Amino acid sequence: MRVFSYLFLKVSSRVAEPPCTRRMEVSMDPLARLFSSYARLKLLRLFLFNEDASFTVVDLSFRTKTPKEVVRKELTVLLAVGLIKKKKGKGIVYSATRKFPHFDALQTFVRSTTNLGDADMVAALKKSGNIRLIVQSGLFTGSLETKIDLLVVGDKLEEKPLESAIRSLEADLGRELRYAVFSTEDFKYRRGVYDRLLRDIFDFPHRVIFDKLGISL
Repeated sequence: MRVFSYLFLKVSSRVAEPPCTRRMEVSMDPLARLFSSYARLKLLRLFLFNEDASFTVVDLSFRTKTPKEVVRKELTVLLAVGLIKKKKGKGIVYSATRKFPHFDALQTFVRSTTNLGDADMVAALKKSGNIRLIVQSGLFTGSLETKIDLLVVGDKLEEKPLESAIRSLEADLGRELRYAVFSTEDFKYRRGVYDRLLRDIFDFPHRVIFDKLGISL
């Protein structure tokens, strides 16, 4: 176990690793039922929210936490309807295509209906240790000014479970999260000196979804 109290910002480049085996029943998400499978919904979100990016099967498996064989099956469907395209080079990559007749409408619909319940987010992050505070900003509040989407404060936090929880949230949302993690002591110090990063969160629209420090009082 390692206690860490430094700013931990997400970067986009990662080494691929086998997807975690976290299961989510299709019945838990009405859209998953509408699109036939939760794996397809996660792939849709990833392609629609990152329309300029290209992904290998390994990338897609890692980003959506879905087995590669399932990813390949769903890619066949998305290729068949014309929502994505395949490009061959040194390897095969897939990306969204705006040639799909209803691309904008589908993107707007999926974007407006993609959310994650506060209780689910808190439960996921609590697996990493003693969580004291969770604040949403940026992506979750529509605030373009802030550079952080998620602030997590806690003690005796384990880095790997925390990263795994964040990756699970990203897989459900279809987007990478910019996040910062502090120990309670470090957070209180930064708040006392009116730290620039904290100003970037609390001076703009934000939501406190879990609070054991009395911040929201």
